[in-house]
Amino acid sequence: METEVKFNLEISQIPEAVRLEAEKKAKEAYVMTLLRHADISAGKAAKLLGIDRGQLSDLMSKYDISPFPDQTREELEGYFRPTNFTRLTH
Repeated sequence: METEVKFNLEISQIPEAVRLEAEKKAKEAYVMTLLRHADISAGKAAKLLGIDRGQLSDLMSKYDISPFPDQTREELEGYFRPTNFTRLTH
């Protein structure tokens, strides 16, 4: 499925570099909104934006999107406490 987003702004004399930057930021915001609402996966978001997963992680932080959307902060903190990890012995 392909989605096209169009809008018209009555602004004259926008330099090409500025127009391209604005279009890139609009696409980024659109994709990150889809990711926030779990309409696309993180892998799909990275592919659509042409970035790697590390860069996507940075964007998710910027947009305040949790990589664990179904868990509360308390659940995550409880899971990552040292007592929940098995100690490896040799």
